[in-house]
Amino acid sequence: MKNTKKLILAIITIFTTQFAIAQLPDPGFVIDNTTAIVITDPQNDFLSPQGVTWGLVGESVKKNGTVENLETLFKLAKANDIPVFVSPHYYYEHDHNWKFEGALEAAMHAMGMFDRGDQLNKNGFEGSGADWLEIYKKYIDQDYVTVSSPHKVFGPEQNDLSLQLRKQKIDKVILAGMSGNLCVESHLRELLEDGFEVAIVGDATASAIIPGLDGNQAAQTNFRFISSHVYKTAEMADAIKAAKKAGTLKKVVNK
Repeated sequence: MKNTKKLILAIITIFTTQFAIAQLPDPGFVIDNTTAIVITDPQNDFLSPQGVTWGLVGESVKKNGTVENLETLFKLAKANDIPVFVSPHYYYEHDHNWKFEGALEAAMHAMGMFDRGDQLNKNGFEGSGADWLEIYKKYIDQDYVTVSSPHKVFGPEQNDLSLQLRKQKIDKVILAGMSGNLCVESHLRELLEDGFEVAIVGDATASAIIPGLDGNQAAQTNFRFISSHVYKTAEMADAIKAAKKAGTLKKVVNK
């Protein structure tokens, strides 16, 4: 009888321990005066029904409410003096001379995604696939928004995003944008490696969904595994209000 009780206790202990280990912690994220919002690729080719990738990402964009949720982030940033950094994706004419590409690079180049002439040439840029979604222009064209140099594949390793963040003494990033399982996740990983604390706004992203492959599901899974916290856009106003009440968010950005 004693042995049976010990065996049962051992089994319960094992399953309880395994269950505890299986629970993924949520470290949380405190918004403060070193926090910025970073938005990747808020551009027509991803977010407009006329964009070249709409057939791939449109389902996810509509389901997540991505367009509206990104606008909400812009509005919250402006109303609460939170700096915004935009990391765009451009392909110049010389980028089409690359001698090798990954699968999605090849697809993007083939469809002319994010194409523009060169760094100094904006002919044909207005309203193109590389241009900002029209409803975001009034937010991006303000002095609390910093637009970094373009990233070229998925992550920010080759642009100046980290430099721009550091120069404004930013240590924490609230990350959103397009597309979730590619550029957003790549920015998440690189910013973490570069020493930033990063939270994600999960429904202010979207990803390609094709038969047998759900990029949005993959992204949301990895966001939870990798980031300090995953917000919903609807939670952001409350989180910012709580930060102000607690006195952690008190620095006013010079305008």
